[in-house]
This record gives sequence, structure tokens and C-alpha cells, in this order.
Amino acid sequence: MNLFKLVSDLEQADPEFLDRINPRRRVFKYLGNAGQKVTAAAVPAILASFFNRAYGQTTTLPTDVQKVLTLALQLEYLEFHFYNTALGVSGLIPTSETAGITTIRNDEAGHISALRGVLGTSAPSYLVTDFDYSGGGGTGMGPTASALVANGAGNANGALFFAAGQAFSDVGQRAYKGGAPTLNTTGTKDILEAALNIHSVEARHNSHFRTVRRAIVANSLGSAMAAAVSPYDAAPKSWINLIDNGGPTAPNNSKPANAVYNAGNPAANYPAESNTTQATVNLTTLNATYTAAAVSEAFDEPLDPGTVQTIALNFTSVAGKAKGLFQQVF
Repeated sequence: MNLFKLVSDLEQADPEFLDRINPRRRVFKYLGNAGQKVTAAAVPAILASFFNRAYGQTTTLPTDVQKVLTLALQLEYLEFHFYNTALGVSGLIPTSETAGITTIRNDEAGHISALRGVLGTSAPSYLVTDFDYSGGGGTGMGPTASALVANGAGNANGALFFAAGQAFSDVGQRAYKGGAPTLNTTGTKDILEAALNIHSVEARHNSHFRTVRRAIVANSLGSAMAAAVSPYDAAPKSWINLIDNGGPTAPNNSKPANAVYNAGNPAANYPAESNTTQATVNLTTLNATYTAAAVSEAFDEPLDPGTVQTIALNFTSVAGKAKGLFQQVF
């Protein structure tokens, strides 16, 4: 990216750009209006810092909004450190997939910077040591312990790594949708728009992980044409089908991501991904061709912050728990 050209483009779109001081939430609206040259999802860390200096103020966010954005930030750190660590492990990620994971890692860095820009001085930061990618809740001996080990158990061609990446992006998608109503206020519309943009980027990441997982099963890495295979836990579709048979299977034959696809709390507000009722109407009753599987594939379901945190705590280290990571009270 040419930084000087970007600044020039922004100044042409807004001659007062360098002198402008707006509330933090306006950053996102501005970025969305600047000829769509920049989005919150794509802003690298250095640019997000630049925009925050140009726009940052001391406006206090409502507490509930701050909590939703803090949870989103924590999830972004979870993903960023996972992908960043993997890129540094020789032989873990197949050569054909390195560029894709690098792009996803960079997107997560942009999300972190954008969210930190909105949260301002209240934004926490987390180190890779604050997470336990084994899924053992701080023991380092959970069911996904080999996800960052090249050719570790169940991880030939990075199979377990990509499975974990799918689960992380799935829970991220549901968390963003679950938090959307809190951001849907007159004063936070721009933040809502930005959050949903990030939600859409997470969906693209998720589709990529699923595509690679199909290719691994079909022994056709580098191809996007491998077919999905029912029941979709090992070779999933590019989107969730019902509950994907509980999600990826770990080397110990457990389903560590099962809660990602099931109902939250309360289930009436946060149904499982197999839900077929929208706006009080069971869509399978409208047409014989509307099967439960097809209807479930058409909608993402939200997940409540309590359930999201319970899931994420499995991937939090002792150090992270000491910092209060994934332990907010909603």
C-alpha cells in the first residue's frame, strides 16, 4: 500500500482531513465514505494508529458498548496471535496456503488497531502468552494441543490448525452478530456498521478455512474445487450446515468446538445454527423445497457474550485469566 498516495486521496476527498477532529466513532464513517479505498477491516496497525491520532478524542463510550467492543477486541487478539504464531512454525502451513494465512493475520491486526482506536485508553492489550491454543484452559494439554505443531497429531498439512481457525472465525462471526443490537443506537450507528463490516470479513476468513479443509481431505491442496462431504465436520461446506455435526473432530475424538454451533443463553434469543425459525416463522413450512439444512445455511445465528466467553476461556492461559481475559460481566 502506498501511504503517501492514500493520504493524498483522503485529502482530496476531505481537504480538512489533517485538521479534522471528530468523535472516534466517526473514523469508521469517514473511512467508509472515502471512495471505499479503505475499510476498517483492512487498516493495518500503522494506518489505524495514524487515523486515531487524526480523529481520537476523549468521548466516553456507553458501558455496554465498551464491553461488546472489548470482547470483540479480545477475540481478535485470540485469532491474531494464533495465525501469527503459525506463520512462524516451519512446515506447519502448506506453501500453497501461506499467502492466505498471511492476509488473514494482517486483517486481524487491522481489526485490533481499529477497535483499539475506538476504545481509546480503555482498550486492553494481550500477548500470545495470554492464550492457551491447546484448548486446555491454561493447562497446555487440551484437545487441540498439536494445532501449532508441524505434522503433530491430527495435523498433517495443518489439518488441525485449519480446523481451529474455522472454529475461531465461526465464534467470532456469531459474537459480532450477538453484539450488534447493543451497538444499534443513534449514537453508535457508525460503530455498528464497522462491526458488521468486520463480521463480513470474518465470514470470508471462515470460508477460506473451510475451503482449505476440504482440499486437505481430498488431497488437493491449492485447489478451491474440492467437494464438501457430509456430515461436514471434516470436509465442510463454505458455510455452516445445521451444526456441522458438532464441528471439527480433535485427535482425541472430542468435539472441542461443539458449543460454537449450538444454542446460547437464552436459547430463544440465541438459537443453535440449526435454527429454522426467523421472525417467528418456521421457514420449512413455507415450501416443500425449504429443507431444514437449506434454511439453516441461509442464516447466521447470534451468540450471547456469556457463551462466547465460556468457549474462549478454554483458549485462555493462566496469565490471560489473571488479566481478566474473557471474564467481563455482561
